[in-house]
Amino acid sequence: MNGRALVAWNLRRIRVMRGLSQERLAFDAGVDRSYVGGLERQAENPTIDLLDRLASKLDVPLSEFFVQPPSDEEPPEPLRGGRRPK
Repeated sequence: MNGRALVAWNLRRIRVMRGLSQERLAFDAGVDRSYVGGLERQAENPTIDLLDRLASKLDVPLSEFFVQPPSDEEPPEPLRGGRRPK
């Protein structure tokens, strides 16, 4: 898995684990929501400064974005759509 794929996988994994929407994380990190989606789809190439901000907002070390997932691990499921919690 290349670096951009690792960041995408781990960003989504951590964000979903924390129960944050792309919109909420983007707002907290000061970027557009579509940019966070682009990061998770590997369409964007983040700077170290942005990764540092995202890690801070997710309360994880920067190195967490580069953790290699087990080969048999499935991608994280998306959060339920909509803005209101059930």
